[in-house]
Amino acid sequence: MSAGFSQDGTSEPSKTATAIGYRHAGLSDVAALAKLRSMSWGTEEYWRERIAGYLNCTSHPREALEPRILYVAQANGAIVGLIAGHLTRRFGCAGEIEWIDVVPELRRKGIASHLIHLLAEWFVQQGALRICVDPGNSEARAFYSKLAAQPLNAHWMFWPDIRHI
Repeated sequence: MSAGFSQDGTSEPSKTATAIGYRHAGLSDVAALAKLRSMSWGTEEYWRERIAGYLNCTSHPREALEPRILYVAQANGAIVGLIAGHLTRRFGCAGEIEWIDVVPELRRKGIASHLIHLLAEWFVQQGALRICVDPGNSEARAFYSKLAAQPLNAHWMFWPDIRHI
């Protein structure tokens, strides 16, 4: 699960047709992240507040703990994907995937899988192995199933050990 990070916090591009780079997100990325999230649901204003609060640890998902991280995927300088996760106590899990998103035109090219592996590595570094996610829809459920997630209840899925994705 090596992310291949360089000293500046970026990782080597994946082998997709478009060169994709991965890095940690910061507050300077909030506007671009909000634009990406609003493509699927909500407004940019809603997501700007939500993402900034998440990164600042002033907005807390249910049973979330403060250690959290957000990674982005970039192509040609533009953010094309994101994943966010945090430590938690929800459902007896140690970590939770909060959001994952990829621009529609670059889906099914391995970006989301790479983002999940980056987040999985962070969870392992935090000592969090049992990880949960609310897939939200059948397409996401199928995606997580391919990565070895199992049903947790009627809505949620989990990895008993995120090292085995």
